[in-house]
Amino acid sequence: MDHQSNANTRKPDDESDAAGRKTIVLTGASRGIGHAAVRRFSAAGWRVLTLSRQPFDDACPWPEGAANHVQVDLADADSLGLAVADIRDRLEEEGGKLHALVNNAGISPKLDHGVRPNSIDTPMQVWRQVFQVNFFAPILLARGLLAELKSAKGTIVNVTSIAGGRVHPFAGSAYATSKAALASLTREMAADFGPHGIRVNAIAPGEIDTAILSPGSEKLIEDIPLGRLGETNELAETIFYLCSDAASYVSGAEVHVNGGQHV
Repeated sequence: MDHQSNANTRKPDDESDAAGRKTIVLTGASRGIGHAAVRRFSAAGWRVLTLSRQPFDDACPWPEGAANHVQVDLADADSLGLAVADIRDRLEEEGGKLHALVNNAGISPKLDHGVRPNSIDTPMQVWRQVFQVNFFAPILLARGLLAELKSAKGTIVNVTSIAGGRVHPFAGSAYATSKAALASLTREMAADFGPHGIRVNAIAPGEIDTAILSPGSEKLIEDIPLGRLGETNELAETIFYLCSDAASYVSGAEVHVNGGQHV
């Protein structure tokens, strides 16, 4: 059934309004995709709480940035627990509601001389660190902020990777498997969080033009049907869509944002 009446009353964009601005918590905000996402949501009037290992950079061009920044090492479970408590306190200013959680932070360490860490050579402590940041931190944040997400009927977006579905020439084994696990977790979370009115989706970026692009990534353009690298703003727009009312019936999806590279 086509519920046109509901569609016609929905706002065309998720701009904040007189009822109060929306709030997002975003990890890995200091560069790349996270940086672009902060700009996109800030431009739409959202309050953006950023999480990063780094202190707030005064050069970041969004309002209230320093006041809304939480410095946390996601690889440290104790530090993450303190950060969740801090975030919950800050959300009380918005009536205890959280409209979106974007788990964007991820680490992909290399061995000496930039060698790709494979499943034989990667030290176990590196595996543990990668999974703590890329896999455990997203579920710990979601569980810790469940009440606030439930209150707002909010949404969660996990950032996975094209490397989660194929052996990648640059991404290491620990990174790739952590992202594959995060994709699976996204489906499980969609089933578990859905009854609370919370949507859970993922985006899987391909080769994105950022300052940390691996040397040699340009060669991969040959395998991309659109024939170019992706831009961080294109990822930010997809994240914004999944957090908006336009995606109100989208949950449990992993959106490939890679110019067709996955086909």
